[in-house]
Amino acid sequence: MLFPRQKTPDLELATLDHGEFKLSNEQSQRGTLICFYRGYHCPLCIKYLTELDRLVPEFEKRGINVIAVSSDAKDRAELMRDKVDAKNLRFGYGLPLTEARDWGLFISTSNGKTSVGVEEPDLFAEPGLFLISPDRSLYFSSVQTMPFVRPSFREMLGALDFVIEKNYPARGEYRGEV
Repeated sequence: MLFPRQKTPDLELATLDHGEFKLSNEQSQRGTLICFYRGYHCPLCIKYLTELDRLVPEFEKRGINVIAVSSDAKDRAELMRDKVDAKNLRFGYGLPLTEARDWGLFISTSNGKTSVGVEEPDLFAEPGLFLISPDRSLYFSSVQTMPFVRPSFREMLGALDFVIEKNYPARGEYRGEV
């Protein structure tokens, strides 16, 4: 389990248009937003990533880099990028499911074809959203067992404005006796 204010695992992936991504090499004022998505088969991911792509410049204005990551192979990641018509969003692909587990993501098995007629992979990671501080410590995370009811990027931007203004610390860090 990952804890706020603690170092996260490193993450190294190929990206479609931006060379290798290595979390430990990311340079940003306030961190990196990692959006783990289910894959090309997921109609909700298409909608979610379309919104994120549109808002990447807003995250960048706040000093935050953004990447979308899945366990899809390159060809399916390219299909997703094209489906989203991404102009701003980096796409990382080939996330090993062992590493998805290291990040606390849930793994699902295939249910066959989705409502958009695309076959689910045999195994894939469910969604997760992580804001990683520049020192690679966890600031925020949201991990889901289902594709539904994901955090709103627009609301997150408003929250980030508050966090920046108030220098608000990461919460949920306590690990002692309760």
